[in-house]
Amino acid sequence: MEAAVQISRAMIAMSGGVDSSVAALLMKRAGYDCLGVTMRLYREPGMERSSSKSCCSDADEEDAAFVCWQLGIPFESLCCTREFERTVIQNFIREYEAGRTPNPCIACNRFLKFETLLAYAKQEGCDCLATGHYARITQDRDSGRRQLRKALDVSKDQSYVLYMLTQEQLAFLRFPLGELRKEEARAIADEAGLVNARKHESQDICFIPDGDYGAFLKRRTGRRAPEGDILDLSGRVIGRHRGAVRYTIGQRRGLGVAAKWPLYVAAKDMARNTVTVGPESALYSRELTASDFSRIVRSARR
Repeated sequence: MEAAVQISRAMIAMSGGVDSSVAALLMKRAGYDCLGVTMRLYREPGMERSSSKSCCSDADEEDAAFVCWQLGIPFESLCCTREFERTVIQNFIREYEAGRTPNPCIACNRFLKFETLLAYAKQEGCDCLATGHYARITQDRDSGRRQLRKALDVSKDQSYVLYMLTQEQLAFLRFPLGELRKEEARAIADEAGLVNARKHESQDICFIPDGDYGAFLKRRTGRRAPEGDILDLSGRVIGRHRGAVRYTIGQRRGLGVAAKWPLYVAAKDMARNTVTVGPESALYSRELTASDFSRIVRSARR
């Protein structure tokens, strides 16, 4: 009598985009018993329409559900709006008002995908969680530690937004697209007839699809960012800004200051409400202050 074959169960994080859809397809082809899950993160008037630049709309959720139907795998929608508000949006507001420029996608990965969703995958008896990220995971033979590596397609590499992953999380995760190029992933989706094979990639922040951070901050906090002085490197006033929260270090466009050479935002002083600009050379430094970093190995070596 033959022994029963043990089939591993995989949860797939489905965004409604082509990458996560191909990840689901590849995991199914690899023999996994798959479950597709979309996290409902943010809702506001207008979110029912899909955008060519952002994700998380009702239409994106419908695309994810339809792909799961095409693949013959079950689909679930997991409401995570409270966690998203607390860990992503409120952090976004605090960081901007402190003069920094947060990356909300990193916070979303950290707290929603790889904490909330990963915990749900384990709760549902899954053996792994797969996503459509372009990155790779290897294991060092000597130490046994998991290593986060760049994707084969370095132009689409997303390992830099995964720096926070722990050894336990890396052991549970799967990145099926790590060895593919973007055009190969689209070709796989095309061949399989997936409904979103030619869907545009999301680029903007899902909760600010129009890209107007200043208006979003004002709408959410009720506080109007006051105008202030734009300074050169010597401290001389050379213009006026529209609110320091609207500017980020390294910004070049939209400064409203005429000069013979390109100017960049080199510093912000939120207490004095000033923005300092200078040439590109002013952006470089020999030191930095870092916090809340992870010690996992991240390597570009192939």
